[in-house]
Amino acid sequence: MEIFMKKQKYVYLLAMLPFLVVAVLYEIIPLSSVIGNSFIPDGGTGFSLENYETVFTKLLYQKAITNSLKISLTSAVIGMIIAFLGARAIHENQGKLSTVFTTILNMVSNFAGVPLAFAYMILLGNAGFMVHVGQKLGLEGLANYNLYTSNGMSMIYVYFQIPLATLLLIPAFEGIRKEWKEAVSLLGGSSACFWKKVGIPVLMPGILGTFSVLFANALAAYATVYALMMNNISLLPIQIAGSFVGEVKLRPGLGGALSVVMMILMIIMILITNGISKQFQKGVKKS
Repeated sequence: MEIFMKKQKYVYLLAMLPFLVVAVLYEIIPLSSVIGNSFIPDGGTGFSLENYETVFTKLLYQKAITNSLKISLTSAVIGMIIAFLGARAIHENQGKLSTVFTTILNMVSNFAGVPLAFAYMILLGNAGFMVHVGQKLGLEGLANYNLYTSNGMSMIYVYFQIPLATLLLIPAFEGIRKEWKEAVSLLGGSSACFWKKVGIPVLMPGILGTFSVLFANALAAYATVYALMMNNISLLPIQIAGSFVGEVKLRPGLGGALSVVMMILMIIMILITNGISKQFQKGVKKS
């Protein structure tokens, strides 16, 4: 029996080998290279913090960080609110309609990148269909809408955040039992009371986890915004790509420093959401 178990263990290890090779070749080695290059000045040798000094002192890169944070946080918050309502509707209305809605979400979540940028150009570009409709109907907000700004970018980001967030929240809602709602109702509690005392606390780990995923998703998004804006807006992914594949000059050290800054921002957000989740769970246990 022991021999069989050992053989089975070796079989599992062999099955994992391809995944380990892929992880080393396409994740660990590139990541180590990027971090290492960030401490080497472009065109020079030796250890240096010159690239990080450039990132935090040059206005272009400061704007890239602030714009990326603004768009990521805005789209994540708005996307979470809408996704919460959508996931709740699916949870409370099980049946064919919820199945159709989930199928549509899966389809929409895959519609991103360059096709999404062109779709928004057709709808809300300077000569877009919805802009013409706004001009015809005298709707100033729609007629004068400018897609090619950070606010316009935020709306596009919200679009691809909603289906992802909804799909991630649906399993979290499955953890809410009907018996809990009935118990609160029997004790004279309202629906608002249930969500405040039971529903939200149960969902909070899932909500915070989903928020961190949305933040990271928006922070690293590249294809859609590049197809729409090219280099007309300063964002971290665009500046990173320009540093590694620039038409004028390659600056892998600077690109590495920008990449490390992006990773640090993602890690900070994960630590914040995890910390809030733990504190929230402690408060729930005490109450």
